[in-house]
Amino acid sequence: MPISHYENLPKGWAECTLENIGSWSSGSTPSRSNKMYYTNGTVNWLKTGDLNDGYIDYIPEKITDLAFRKCSVRLNPIESVLIAMYGATIGKIGILNIPSTTNQACCACITYPGIYSKFIFYLLMSKKRILQMKAEGGAQPNISKDKIVNFPILLPPTQEQVRIVQAVESLFNILDGIKAEL
Repeated sequence: MPISHYENLPKGWAECTLENIGSWSSGSTPSRSNKMYYTNGTVNWLKTGDLNDGYIDYIPEKITDLAFRKCSVRLNPIESVLIAMYGATIGKIGILNIPSTTNQACCACITYPGIYSKFIFYLLMSKKRILQMKAEGGAQPNISKDKIVNFPILLPPTQEQVRIVQAVESLFNILDGIKAEL
């Protein structure tokens, strides 16, 4: 669907792509043959298997400061939104509660000011199946960073983003209560 499909958006809403909401980057894998990149590491290094379609509070693997300085990794801050680009985890989403670098199979977004990262997280969760269907390839299908950043979205003003997240989380709390009663 072309991004110009919508004609009567609510006031303050914008048609854009994911590229417009933040700085997107995929990570890398420091050479496993260099033990100095992993032994006694202290920098979180997330692999797509660590994504859980939720908040990321713990990452088991670490890289060293040397690997961080010498390899093409970016430290993604708390509230960065992540998406797996290929393999068995394609389309898995996460939001960081701790700073972390990532491997090359993960695309991370550091949202721009005025963009509520929890809104982007829930938006991506709602579009997960559509994003997965954009994957290409044989044995290991992938969705490229280019396809992710060019994915069209409708973006409400910041306060509306916050209200939407509050409504979604309120409904999840109600569902959790119902589950607990059952």
